[in-house]
Amino acid sequence: MVIIERIRFHRQGYEAILSPLESSILEALWQKRKAKVRELHSILKKEKRIALTSVAVCLDRLHKKGIVMRETETGQGGVHYIYSPLNTRQDFDKSIVENVVDKLIYNFGDIAVNYFNERFSKAEPKKTEEVK
Repeated sequence: MVIIERIRFHRQGYEAILSPLESSILEALWQKRKAKVRELHSILKKEKRIALTSVAVCLDRLHKKGIVMRETETGQGGVHYIYSPLNTRQDFDKSIVENVVDKLIYNFGDIAVNYFNERFSKAEPKKTEEVK
């Protein structure tokens, strides 16, 4: 499960919980599935001016947050990390929602539960079975 430390409600998408660069890196990783820092840097620098070290630092942060995993590979120039996302986009999204809802219930208890019950009972009309 993704651990959410804060939510920026004024931002949309993954930038509500990640930095803009972390969000871009994660999007690129979902497309590539596996990549080295330099490969991701090559993709990202087409959209915005960014330093290779910034990509490396953000990947390390994503790894520490448990969002990406990394393997080591020895090659020309020494040891390199190969990064890949730990979850699919769908599983990542689900984990975010679960985490937020769990925190709301933990912090607000019955008020949060009652709110969800009221909100979702209105959103989906109950089906009644016909008696023959």
